[in-house]
Amino acid sequence: MDNTARIPLWKPDPSLRENANIKKYMDWLFIKKGLYFNTYEELWNWSVTDTESFWESLWIYFGIKKKDAYTQVLIRPKEGFIGAQWFDRTTLNYAEHVFRNKEKKRPAIWFRSERQKLTPISWDTLEAQVGAVAAWLRKIGIVPGDRVAGVLPNTPHAVAAFLAANAVGAVWSCCSPDFGNVAVIDRFQQIEPKVIFAVDGYVYNGREFHKQEDISLIRGAIPSVKHVVMIPYLDEQADFHDFVSWNDVLAVPASVLEFEAMPFSHPIWILYSSGTTGKPKAIVHSAGGCLLEHMKALIFHQDVRPGDNFMWYSTTGWMMWNYAVSALLTGASLTLYDGSPGFPDINVLWDIVSAAKVNQFGAGASFFSACVKAGDSLVKKDLRSVRCIGSTGSPLTPELFNWVYEHIKKDTWLVSLSGGTDVCTAFVGGCPLLPVYAGEIQCRMLGARVECFDDSGNAVIGKQGEMVITQPMPSMPVYFWKDTGNKKYYDSYFTRFENVWAHGDWIEITEDKTVIIYGRSDATLNRQGVRIGPSEIYGATESFGEVKDSLVVYLEDADRILLFLVLNDGASFTDELVNGIKTRLRSGYSPRHVPDQIIEVKEIPYTKSGKKMETPVKKVLMGANPGTAVSKEAMANPGSMTFFETLAQQMKQ
Repeated sequence: MDNTARIPLWKPDPSLRENANIKKYMDWLFIKKGLYFNTYEELWNWSVTDTESFWESLWIYFGIKKKDAYTQVLIRPKEGFIGAQWFDRTTLNYAEHVFRNKEKKRPAIWFRSERQKLTPISWDTLEAQVGAVAAWLRKIGIVPGDRVAGVLPNTPHAVAAFLAANAVGAVWSCCSPDFGNVAVIDRFQQIEPKVIFAVDGYVYNGREFHKQEDISLIRGAIPSVKHVVMIPYLDEQADFHDFVSWNDVLAVPASVLEFEAMPFSHPIWILYSSGTTGKPKAIVHSAGGCLLEHMKALIFHQDVRPGDNFMWYSTTGWMMWNYAVSALLTGASLTLYDGSPGFPDINVLWDIVSAAKVNQFGAGASFFSACVKAGDSLVKKDLRSVRCIGSTGSPLTPELFNWVYEHIKKDTWLVSLSGGTDVCTAFVGGCPLLPVYAGEIQCRMLGARVECFDDSGNAVIGKQGEMVITQPMPSMPVYFWKDTGNKKYYDSYFTRFENVWAHGDWIEITEDKTVIIYGRSDATLNRQGVRIGPSEIYGATESFGEVKDSLVVYLEDADRILLFLVLNDGASFTDELVNGIKTRLRSGYSPRHVPDQIIEVKEIPYTKSGKKMETPVKKVLMGANPGTAVSKEAMANPGSMTFFETLAQQMKQ
């Protein structure tokens, strides 16, 4: 990279630098601890070398409320990260930290859907709902450690149900209602919830989708489920004969909202991997780890302040929903939207940002790509309230960086961040003390010892390599559900380099310590906040008798999913087959992941070890040089790449 050509798109003004939350923390460290850091890089170096002192300073600085005191900040395992114990013996509750921010002057939540105008939900209303749901959960015998699940859209109901489950010490897990039955069952069968909260239906792109029959099927497939609470979301007057009514749950008397104090490492929620190599892995996160990490990330790296309004467009099945809910820990209000980001047009999210006076707005990179494609139909809005615009889900290209500043707001702070479901946060992200450069992430986040390794395991600067984390973090998984001997956990991150977390991103750490992410080294399909793994697509596609093999890729820059099929001898590639596959994917998994194009090929590229080569195919189709994107020496059938190389050339024309 030629650093002389790099001109910042944005620099923090003196007022922002002086009033930024992270600057106040640095001042506090000097006054209280005698630690002076002149630059962010100096602060980061301390945070990842004196690990225990850093995380303990956050505990004190954020005023974490605990019932029992900790004995040690970190008890390290004999080797590696798995089994690390943070803040041993302390007990706390995440939801309790949310409600210590309640006040009368501003709402807890702003909510809008495709059918409902922007509406405030007060702290009193939220607290009353959470109290009633928590009281009902205790009444039916839910105890700490029990799983409570949701099939819910991005509404206040989901926030209330989660906070209630957390208040009683239960473990939360949620799927978006646009997941098909198979996808939901694959996830919830593993964790055996006792309760499911669901909606009778939802609206997306102006269409109604009814869910009662689906929920009945899901309940029947999961024997552990004892109670299903149905929320009358489509029909407020609906009478649920086979389910518990949400309205009846809210009628349960609850004089005081009580919080169960649980160990720091007690599970807060279970998230799911994308299912790249099989059924989605159930990843268990700790209450204390997410509490501390999310406060650090939101308060320091996105500069969320008390009285702010925070919005991140997401679905409940994406970890960004969990991350966004944590804005309530900061003293900010949370803005939720349930619906399509393109209905009735691409302006809907910007309308909400303007009307609710959102201060921090975020979305997936694909949303910003869609805004670019909208062209003249993207209407200018009053975005004076916006201090920060965030993007994640896939790399934000230099062109998109420039476009945001040219067409959205030229004096905004653009934060590109990257992390994952694995840690329910970001490893690399924003800093209000640093400039923004096109295509580059501002910094490695505090407490995240991110390095770039070459193939030999050497840390490199200014060169591309594998993103690794070389020190444990509190928000790393406690374990994977039903993972005997932590085998899945180990295999997911620690086989590439010994005792080092290899995350699966291909990155560069520049001489200025910014970070460039070139893409995932796995093949997750993350479209509009809904993550689906190729194996789930293959399970549906290859259930057709005509289909011998298949491969799917998601081209983020074009927002297109391409599905390639190899047919059995004698089978024909017909419109009936194509439509059948699309219908099955739409109904069984996710309508957002129905392929934009299905193409017949002679063979699917494989490695010599028998793995499909989604990532090399994707790189070639996105314009990468085939000579560097594909190691044909490692392929079982190198001739199979010729088709994709030809297709890539055709796509350029």
